[in-house]
Amino acid sequence: MSAPANNATQQTMTSPGDMFNLENPVFCCYLFWATVLVAKMLLMSLLTAVQRFRYKIFPNQEDLFFKNLEVKFDDPHVERVRRAHRNDMENILPYFIMSLIYISTNPNANVACNLFRVASVARIIHTLVYAVYPVPQPSRILAFATMLLITFYMAAVVALRTLSFI
Repeated sequence: MSAPANNATQQTMTSPGDMFNLENPVFCCYLFWATVLVAKMLLMSLLTAVQRFRYKIFPNQEDLFFKNLEVKFDDPHVERVRRAHRNDMENILPYFIMSLIYISTNPNANVACNLFRVASVARIIHTLVYAVYPVPQPSRILAFATMLLITFYMAAVVALRTLSFI
């Protein structure tokens, strides 16, 4: 007696437990590069604090450690780091979500891992050329666009692979 056709289809599908564990090289690669990006984002908070102390710019009265200082909000050095940090949150957090959704499509391991690597390195470069050592355009826009395009690529792959189910 032969098995129904849908059983054969179910056997080729990968369960979420198989995709989101340490046996899956794509998921492991994602975990590594996501960890790098989280650490980078946490370091942005420290970089903001370093800039505040370097230029003696404090946003709260209770933070004024030095005599003869006033509360300030508009120092260009501090604000540059804060803008870079905000840009990270606006771009890296959606990337994390889209990457997990992309992993659920069981992508090619080489393609997926290279996407994770390139996106992460691009964000590190973005921080370096924006907040640490400002460099003229187009350096920042190229680093920004790299992760953005990768996120859109993963969204397109997910959409195309799931389109037949809607």
